Amino acid sequence: MRFNYSTNSSAQNEFDSLPRLPLLLHRENQRIQAVGLVDSGATVNVLPYEFGLELGEIWDDRRAIIQLAGNLSNQPAMPFAAIARIGEFPPTELLFAWVKRPNMPLILGQTNFFLEFDVCFYRSKMEFEVKPKSP
Repeated sequence: MRFNYSTNSSAQNEFDSLPRLPLLLHRENQRIQAVGLVDSGATVNVLPYEFGLELGEIWDDRRAIIQLAGNLSNQPAMPFAAIARIGEFPPTELLFAWVKRPNMPLILGQTNFFLEFDVCFYRSKMEFEVKPKSP
């Protein structure tokens, strides 16, 4: 499946466009529509605080055992698993570092989005392609 690069706001122009992927996340009986930033430079998937709450989880500081790097190095994070549906692809379990920081983007990184999907970026065409990993 191919997707267009997009912006977060109509005030932004094409130079602000990034590879954002629409997906459905679900866990037990909770479902949310989300848009994730496909980031090949991110080590892990990152789930925003609000999304974890919407998916029915309760924050527990004792489980915040994940140490993140970069801009999120001072943020507590705990492990979180959810099933993702992308287009017509089979459902796939994604593992996240759930951060207790409001207004974070959903980030799809190396562990485990890029382990489950093959991604090709066509920045000059403002497109990217995602397909399930090859067997």
